[in-house]
Amino acid sequence: MKINFSKYQATGNDFVLIDNRVHQYSFTQDQIKQICDRRFGVGADGLMLIEKHPTLDFNLVYYNSDGSQSLCGNGSRAAVIMAATLGLLKEKTVFNAYDGPHEAEVLKSGVVRLKMNPVASVKKLGESYFINTGSPHYLQVVGDVQNFPVVAEGRKIRYSDTFKPGGTNVNFIQLLGDNSIFVRTYERGVEDETYSCGTGVTAAALAASFHGYTSPVKVKVKGGELAVEFKAGQADTFDEIFLIGPAKMVFEGILEL
Repeated sequence: MKINFSKYQATGNDFVLIDNRVHQYSFTQDQIKQICDRRFGVGADGLMLIEKHPTLDFNLVYYNSDGSQSLCGNGSRAAVIMAATLGLLKEKTVFNAYDGPHEAEVLKSGVVRLKMNPVASVKKLGESYFINTGSPHYLQVVGDVQNFPVVAEGRKIRYSDTFKPGGTNVNFIQLLGDNSIFVRTYERGVEDETYSCGTGVTAAALAASFHGYTSPVKVKVKGGELAVEFKAGQADTFDEIFLIGPAKMVFEGILEL
């Protein structure tokens, strides 16, 4: 089976995208792993299928590189850019993702402003936080995130008894001042550090608000820079949350399974 695909990246978080509007393709977990394998496949943090939706502009099906499903903020931004190239939208769109409908807008230079769903609660775990922004995230503030053992410590927390059976993504945040933070993320489903995690960046910005940070929070990741806008409500709730950052196509190709 030969499949046309596009490779996209959003601040270093990379994805294989496939136009599946005629529902031509379905993939097993092993096939998804093969496609995302960096030595035996195309190589990616995740696989996305753009499909038709009965009422919205499109339906986005997202798979992590291990075949599991979740919301992916960076992937959603990349999918919006691809959907625009397919003629499914002009500047603004409403599409369906893993956690329901999302609004998005394509700004200048390929920057996408993606509206995230509201956050109803924040769980405080000592000095750390647990926030679900469409995917679950544990967040810990550290002094020097550049030299922090993200993979070793992230894996311990991801598989800890506290978060069984589903596990969690794990984020380490350095407060930089000037309303900016530096975030590194161990991603569940990729089982490694990624250059950027959109839902993690969003959760990190919300966590930073408990340290005096205000909207918009500037976020540095290994793959570049993003921004997060939000409105803080009562009882640790958040609404009007937007993830803002670039996404672009890297190349197109044909893969064979």
